[in-house]
Amino acid sequence: MRLQALASVVVVLVTTTAVTAPYLRSYSRAAAVFARMAHLEGRVMNAFEWEREDVTIEMTTVRSRHGDLRARLFIPAHIRRAVTLVSGVNMLGIEEPRLYGLAYELASVGVAVITPDTPDLKRFDITPRTTDMIEDTALWLSRQRRLTQHGHIGMIGISFAGGLSIIAAGRPALRDRVDFVLSFGGHGDFPRALRFLCTGKEPALSANGGTTGSQAAGEVYRRPHDYGVAIILLDLADRLVPSAQVGPLREAILKYLLAAHHELIDKRLARVSFDEALRLAEALPEPSRTYMRQVNDRDVEKLGQLVAPLLVSLGGDADLSPERSAPPACRVYLLHGTDDTVIPSFETLWLERYLQGKAPVRVLLSGLITHAELDRQQDMREMWKLVDFFADLLRQ
Repeated sequence: MRLQALASVVVVLVTTTAVTAPYLRSYSRAAAVFARMAHLEGRVMNAFEWEREDVTIEMTTVRSRHGDLRARLFIPAHIRRAVTLVSGVNMLGIEEPRLYGLAYELASVGVAVITPDTPDLKRFDITPRTTDMIEDTALWLSRQRRLTQHGHIGMIGISFAGGLSIIAAGRPALRDRVDFVLSFGGHGDFPRALRFLCTGKEPALSANGGTTGSQAAGEVYRRPHDYGVAIILLDLADRLVPSAQVGPLREAILKYLLAAHHELIDKRLARVSFDEALRLAEALPEPSRTYMRQVNDRDVEKLGQLVAPLLVSLGGDADLSPERSAPPACRVYLLHGTDDTVIPSFETLWLERYLQGKAPVRVLLSGLITHAELDRQQDMREMWKLVDFFADLLRQ
């Protein structure tokens, strides 16, 4: 059964009692968010119209220790909760259509949302500064009395911003202000995630917390998405090509990464950008031309072999890995696509293991999700798990 079937079930079970039953109301709100994100039409969406707040959108500025951050506020007519929502690694930042849509739909069920522009992530650079910026945004939001009367907020991070949000939530300034943090397709250990992007090797968990058996027996291979290794090549270009080639190679990689992102939201624009990346590749001297051809060919094996020896110098800072940082005191939600090949779902399983006994944690690995995005072509059981997960979050 599709999402329409689930929505019909929720309508029948919830609409007659939700007004007087806050517990059930959380389910109708969660179902309304996903129904609208899936762009359902007709009778199902009409049934959810009563779960729609008027939303006001404002631009604002957040003072951060690393400079002012441009941010967008989504403010519902009746505020039940306020959250930070931080995008993953992409050039569009807060203009990314799926981020905008999620923020708007959360606001439409009573959640005030702030989406900060994080400049390093827009440059495909995952840095401790971004963790600071997430913390500064959360502190700013907790002090806005028109948005949160009691100074308590929630935090949501997408992709690599998920792990960084968990780190920020565990810092002393936020430990008594954050009621929950959600990592959506995030990581637990940054160097481990980078190794996967280069090798495709997933370390399996054993019952006692180590890898299962020998190294070979304890690893599973899954072909990583080419997006990740291209980002690593972007960062390491200055160590792989002559200095005069670094700028042009990075320009070509950025064009490819923009095309890869557009592929999810605008096929025509993606094709134009991919063609430009091919043109830029052919204009490069060697060895940059070979590396860029491998990027355009999505040859993750050769690119992984190229950059893997240099990973030892990347990502070791504790402010990049939740498993190397103090855990938050609040409830932690970990949501991941089962077959994610950008940040694999084993990252969530390892992070859950780390958090056990340190923080209350709820995990959902979902076949309904690819990498931090909804795939509508799944059955009702999968969708119900997702609605139940988000209903629990909305009750916090």
